[in-house]
Amino acid sequence: MSKNVFLEPSSLEYQLPNFEEISDESYRAGFYHGCEEQLREIAKIISSQEITFENTIVALERSGQILSRTLLVFFNKSSSDTNDLIDEIDAEISPKLSAHRDGIYLNPALFARVEQLYLARGELGLDSESLWLVEKYYEDFREAGAHLDEESRTSLTQINTRLSELETKFGQLLLADTNDLSILIDNPEELEGLSSSQLASAALAANARGHQGKWLISAVNYSGHPLLSDLRDRELRKKIMEASIVKAGRGNENDTQGLVSEITALRAKRAKILGAKSHSEYVISYQTAKHPDRVDELLRKIAPIAMENAKAEARALQAQIVREGLSFDLESWDWSFYTEKVRQERYNLDIGALTGYFELERTLFDGVFYAATRLYGITFKERSDLKTYHPEARAFEVFNEDGSKLALFIGDFFTRDSKRGGAWMNNLVDQSYLLDQLPVVVNNLNIPKPADGQPSLLTLDEVKTLFHEFGHALHGIFSAVRYPKFSGTSVQRDFVEFPSQVNEMWMFWPEVIENYARHYQSGEPLPVEVIKSLKESETFNEGYETTSYLAATVLDLALHSIEDGQLIEDLWSFEAKVLGEYGLLFDPIPSRYRSTYFSHIFAGGYSAGYYGYIWSEVLDADTVAWFMENGGLTRRNGDYFREALLSRGGSLDSMEMFRNFRGRDSDIAPLLKRRGLVKEVEKLIEG
Repeated sequence: MSKNVFLEPSSLEYQLPNFEEISDESYRAGFYHGCEEQLREIAKIISSQEITFENTIVALERSGQILSRTLLVFFNKSSSDTNDLIDEIDAEISPKLSAHRDGIYLNPALFARVEQLYLARGELGLDSESLWLVEKYYEDFREAGAHLDEESRTSLTQINTRLSELETKFGQLLLADTNDLSILIDNPEELEGLSSSQLASAALAANARGHQGKWLISAVNYSGHPLLSDLRDRELRKKIMEASIVKAGRGNENDTQGLVSEITALRAKRAKILGAKSHSEYVISYQTAKHPDRVDELLRKIAPIAMENAKAEARALQAQIVREGLSFDLESWDWSFYTEKVRQERYNLDIGALTGYFELERTLFDGVFYAATRLYGITFKERSDLKTYHPEARAFEVFNEDGSKLALFIGDFFTRDSKRGGAWMNNLVDQSYLLDQLPVVVNNLNIPKPADGQPSLLTLDEVKTLFHEFGHALHGIFSAVRYPKFSGTSVQRDFVEFPSQVNEMWMFWPEVIENYARHYQSGEPLPVEVIKSLKESETFNEGYETTSYLAATVLDLALHSIEDGQLIEDLWSFEAKVLGEYGLLFDPIPSRYRSTYFSHIFAGGYSAGYYGYIWSEVLDADTVAWFMENGGLTRRNGDYFREALLSRGGSLDSMEMFRNFRGRDSDIAPLLKRRGLVKEVEKLIEG
């Protein structure tokens, strides 16, 4: 262990992990040594006769640094560039990590110290962040079940260990089945409608799997596929859609139905031990929503209006099919294709033809980075001399306006078989004044890789994702907290999407889009009339988008609202029943995620929390309205948003943070207007 890279903080700039010295086996060694070291640190805390804030709470914050360094790097590796050995290590350490954490948070002697400090917190003379740290530690111990009797704590440890095994297995099976469901094309005529860059990416993907002269349509993690809007071959569209909605549910070795049933049952059992009716009640009680009934109220308010809009959109698409002299009924694999035809007719807007204006490098530097510079004064410098965890992961140094170092940002943009689907942000180093650490923040996306020498041309959705994920990155980059527990995005789960969704507003902001949306060949800017049409069409297809999202959200809540003793035996019948009850069962619009490939909730920490996107969007839309009211893209606005929200991490209550920023509680009207739910807005105005 003396040479293990995780034993000490990295000596590289920003404590960037020294990836040249990290082997896959380093993770196993770092994990076991880190656990042993942290247990010694915990034992030292408990053995102290005196109970103080410094020797208990701060000591807890300082503990486990070897383990933390190991896990931050390992879990980034396992999600963005896995292999058989990494999967093996993941399966090995996940249950042990769960047991290790329970050994700390279910330790009655340690909890007694935390509780004593919590009860006397008003007499400790602490600053506001330190006081909040005491309160959060007490809450975390209670949430874990430290206050329960020994038999209950033992049961919780057993359940948590088993859940960690199942959740790890879920992610691995899903990735395997997603890769298996990619579609290999021999006949180029089937690909009619795709652009030259899309064809080149598909050929490159096929080559990577040893299929020279063919094309591979890689499966994605959600229902549907980006290429459905362009492919003219209806049978191929059908094949892609049908494959997408059976992921990990085909009865093969990658099927996750049994895992879903066991995971939900165990989560319900754990909730009962912890005194809650269901897992959703247990989880949401610690979020800003506080109770599932409040979430249900919001969803039931929006669902019927969203479905009404979606069915109106469906009628328009069906009319387009009829106008073309065709007689088939609209199906899910037709929706994206005919949506673009109707969009073009209504707004004179061909979304597919716009990709030439959204080249990755220009969008990143002259769009995403440019907006951040204009708003916050920060600047970026690519550091090709810094070695990251993968050749495609690029490092950028981030500076404050005065030239001082702020953070290191790593962008890993392209899809590969070793990377899980979707897009996400995580840290390799957490910001903390206590530990003297600046943040190292990673964004992972899944953009198809272009052929050598060819530009990476983004779809409009990919542009949005780039801005969104960088919003998460900014939350980590601007973190300015003392304690690592509060670093960056360490906020309540249903608040975490708020800053990232706010950052999406800049993709269409006039000064920003005029700066980055230029044709990759001619350099000509995206025509003003096209930008105008894009703005005018923002609510177009929102019925579909909202309905698809809400369907996944209600599935998450329903799956986690079962009580102890209940078992979901027929998953497909369960899904149909739930969607029917909410009025969201509509064949042309599948749920964005079905249970068997819902990695957010079964392998990604969002269980009973997928509602957080729309819950956060209430705050986001209200904040966008604030920016609009106050002049938009200005340094004054950026500095205020950074100071009031982005820099605070989890160092105070999330909703208190929002109220401090906005001067009041949130207003739902801007969200409903954005989503095209105009009738609901009118009702609110009339009321």
